[in-house]
Amino acid sequence: MDHGVEVLPSIRTKEKDEWKSRQIPSRMPSRIAQIRLVSGHPEVYEPCDDSFALVDALLADQKNLLEHQPMFCMEVGCGSGYVITSLAIMLRQKDSAASVSYFATDINPHAVRVTSETLKAHTVHAEVLCDNIASSGLEKRLWGKVDVMVVNPPYVPTPEDEVGGDGIASAWAGGENGRTVIDKILPVADKLLSNKGWLYMVTLAANNPSQICLVMKGKGYASRIIVQRSTEEESLHVIKFWRDPDLQVGEPKDRSVATTTQRTSSVGLMDCIFLQFPSMPFWRNDNSSTS
Repeated sequence: MDHGVEVLPSIRTKEKDEWKSRQIPSRMPSRIAQIRLVSGHPEVYEPCDDSFALVDALLADQKNLLEHQPMFCMEVGCGSGYVITSLAIMLRQKDSAASVSYFATDINPHAVRVTSETLKAHTVHAEVLCDNIASSGLEKRLWGKVDVMVVNPPYVPTPEDEVGGDGIASAWAGGENGRTVIDKILPVADKLLSNKGWLYMVTLAANNPSQICLVMKGKGYASRIIVQRSTEEESLHVIKFWRDPDLQVGEPKDRSVATTTQRTSSVGLMDCIFLQFPSMPFWRNDNSSTS
């Protein structure tokens, strides 16, 4: 199974509208969600650079996803519904697509409604719940069943009292080092993912993604960057995690960012590939390989 890396050159925030106008129409409409059909609300995070990076990571891994034949797919923090809808459209190409069950959660009730509208506009069915990651009820239902989980978490470093607030702020407020919500998601993901489960997560450089990979390695997961993208304001990585039977499961003795930051420089390259690769063309055409 190819868990390769795609490194993309910088996108400036001021070029976002141009990116959307050029990139989305150039692809076949059936491949991903159409921006014009994505619903919105003033208190819901709209598709942005990180959303596009996550969908591009799924596109880059689409061949593997189709071969993976997932039965249960889930998005945590669905926002506008752009990502979960795009994933469902990508998986429509497989023969058993009708048997795939989709779930999406968001702490923001406005996002739940907007996601439902986006899904409906694309004739995609999913169970959308207003939930903080996954409630105990949903956790029991999906324990060990989720084959694909996608997460664009609140990763922006903010004061802790901003985490989990009302409205759109809940989409980005990540607490100290942007890790408060991420560190709550990781153990839940470990419980929900099946033995063949894959997790795709957006991280910011400030989140110390190498240390995130180290934490997941302690849970028995290998990891690799699928998309690496720099904007004018941030450096994003979309990391794919999957269970590796060759890894010994065991939590790091000290998981705090303060103590692990010093050692990630020596383990980061082994636990998650953070290297500078030659740049690949950003403006891909419809015939570009996604494997």
